[in-house]
Amino acid sequence: MPGAARGVSKAFDRVIAGADDAMWIATTVAEGRRAGCLVGFGTQASIEPRRFLACLSTANHTYTVACSAQHLAVHLLSSESLALAQLFGAETGSEIDKFEHCEWREGPHSLPILAGAAGWFTGEILRRDDFGDHVGFLLAPTSAQPPDPGHAPLRFHEVGALTPGHRP
Repeated sequence: MPGAARGVSKAFDRVIAGADDAMWIATTVAEGRRAGCLVGFGTQASIEPRRFLACLSTANHTYTVACSAQHLAVHLLSSESLALAQLFGAETGSEIDKFEHCEWREGPHSLPILAGAAGWFTGEILRRDDFGDHVGFLLAPTSAQPPDPGHAPLRFHEVGALTPGHRP
């Protein structure tokens, strides 16, 4: 990478880090397989109709399962959810069943709903778009459980040092 492009990349990375986005966990189920992962790239994509974009790494086990799924559950993490973020961000479903290591229940669309999340929603997958090393899953909300008032979300800076569980 030429020096100028490298400089832009570093500056861009610092701008994005300055946003310090809230962290999410996406869970899904398809063909009898459960999966879930930490989502660093997730955002509301439309006000009306309501839409959410959850981007999953193509190197991720959850991505493989989500390709066959019709729905995702997206969990908002609180500042007290670091252990859950570590489980779903630093472990891979190719090697362990993450759901054996946390509290969860079966929710709408048979999706795993994590007990340690501040809030969550489920969404029908409307489309999948290739964004490079991540694929964006555009979701239409189908059910939701809001967080308690005053919760503090877990932020990117609190998980930025995690080593991803998947192997690129």
